[in-house]
Amino acid sequence: MKFSENQKRLVKTLIGAAVYVAAIATRVEGSLYSLGAFLAAYFIIGGDVLWRAIRNILRGKVFDENFLMSLATVGAFIVGDFAEAVAVMLFYQVGELFQDYAVDQSRKSIAGLMDIRPDYANVQRGDTLEKVDPDEVKVDEIIVIKPGERVPLDAVVLSGSSSVDTSALTGESLPRDVEEGDTLLSGCINISGLVTARVTKEYGESTVSKILDLVENAGNKKSQSENFITKFAGYYTPAVVIIAALLALIPPLVVPGATFQDWIYRGLIFLVISCPCALVISIPLSFFGGIGGASRRGILVKGSNYLEALAQTEIVVFDKTGTLTKGIFQVQQISPVGISAEELLEIAAYAESYSNHPISLSLQKAYGRAIDSARISGVEETSGHGVTAQVDGKTVAAGNAKLMRRLGIAFTEPVDVIGTVVYVAQDGVYRGSILIADEVKEDAKRAIAELKEAGIRQTIMLTGDAKRIGERVSTELGLDRVYTELLPADKVEKVEALFTEKSPRGKLAFVGDGINDAPVLARADIGIAMGGLGSDAAIEAADIVIMTDEPSKIATAIRVSKKTLRIVKQNITFALLVKAVVLLLGALGIASMWAAIFADVGVAMLAILNAIRMLNVKSIR
Repeated sequence: MKFSENQKRLVKTLIGAAVYVAAIATRVEGSLYSLGAFLAAYFIIGGDVLWRAIRNILRGKVFDENFLMSLATVGAFIVGDFAEAVAVMLFYQVGELFQDYAVDQSRKSIAGLMDIRPDYANVQRGDTLEKVDPDEVKVDEIIVIKPGERVPLDAVVLSGSSSVDTSALTGESLPRDVEEGDTLLSGCINISGLVTARVTKEYGESTVSKILDLVENAGNKKSQSENFITKFAGYYTPAVVIIAALLALIPPLVVPGATFQDWIYRGLIFLVISCPCALVISIPLSFFGGIGGASRRGILVKGSNYLEALAQTEIVVFDKTGTLTKGIFQVQQISPVGISAEELLEIAAYAESYSNHPISLSLQKAYGRAIDSARISGVEETSGHGVTAQVDGKTVAAGNAKLMRRLGIAFTEPVDVIGTVVYVAQDGVYRGSILIADEVKEDAKRAIAELKEAGIRQTIMLTGDAKRIGERVSTELGLDRVYTELLPADKVEKVEALFTEKSPRGKLAFVGDGINDAPVLARADIGIAMGGLGSDAAIEAADIVIMTDEPSKIATAIRVSKKTLRIVKQNITFALLVKAVVLLLGALGIASMWAAIFADVGVAMLAILNAIRMLNVKSIR
């Protein structure tokens, strides 16, 4: 049976503790036997700490917790406090074991994400089905996913239907039904039917690969609190060693009746108390726990710096389509002028056929027939306006009112319509309009209400849609403001202007999903992308990814962030307060080595216990 490093350390600590108890039970003052027994317990328990301190000193890294513990315990042996010396090392090792357990528990909170890595893919090659590594599968190859297997790569279903478990990606337990033409995300589990699918992305670009990369690298981006503690420990530890040395050496030289043994003992207590373990351990653990707790809810945070910034958010700015609305457009009404409704829909679908915009896709879906690319040429797309193309040798323009005005085409605007209107012209003659409507997401209104409950001062929507559509959605959801008919560059300018409305320490978050949102996501203090259906560019540019596409998860992320910050502040305040009190008592000779052990190991254990609370996502509404 192979033991882990933690198990080996636990066994060694238990053996050392047994030897220590035996040494106390058979202790004889001044006996070499007692000294030998305590030394044996000391080296069994703390030999590795002593070795690390020596090794770090040789490498030039002197002032760390290993050095503090070694100096304090060796000093205690020198002044004859054998039992206290071993006790300090024993409880220090207990604290280290407890820390390792806490970190393991925290890692388990995102272990489910690590389990989404697929082991193999069943690839159809010729007449055979080959089981290969997902890295070896190329785009457009055909894969077969059997019931119970994990989807190895992003793909589109060619045949078969099934239910897939997306909980590892989204945190949602409800299975999703898929059939021919639907998208499969890698990392999901095929529950029921046999599915044949065409691979759309190589493994390195797949959803599962990107999620794993986000989680594995989240710890590399430290929060301001973590950076502060790292710098603080760098100055704090040498300072307390110098103070402890002065405390041990100066009073016996200047205070009448003071003895070196008494003041060296006080200096050693000072060293034990001053070890910054509670801060150095618990603060990163709190943030790691926050990131793990958020991931359980389908919220991927790319670093603890973003988790910390989220707690300071004052303004949340939303894109509309695909963020607050479903982005699933359907043709609601066709109003032809001079041609039939079928002809109007046909030329609009052909003109828009090269675009992947949701409106273009809805036109193609409503047309319902295969597009003959030989009939199309000269396609030109103007961002924020629409497209022009040669269809059967005639110039077709399809887009919004701005496109019609730009081309100097007289057109009629529908009155009191709710939705997006696509105006169509052929050879400069207006041919009618097509009304396309989008639906608001079920939880969008709740998301805005919860953000206001969470303390967000302003909720704002930016959209390229017409004014009447944007204002209707804004009113329905209870947003504070809306800016409409914006081009992608206009959105960046609006966000720049909104920066002036937040406080110096406040943050602005932008939530989007489309490729045109990538510049704004990158410019905002915090970029939040809708990851389930969002574009790769948006997910890449964002700092936080909502895997469920639910805007209400933003309020959850803010609550996770604020709870994390509360725990961090509690740990800093508690650790510094207890240490300050016991340091003063130790310097005055009132506190014993046992009080010092509590101020070090006890405070660290309590701080770690407090940090572990971040893993309990159920306590976050």
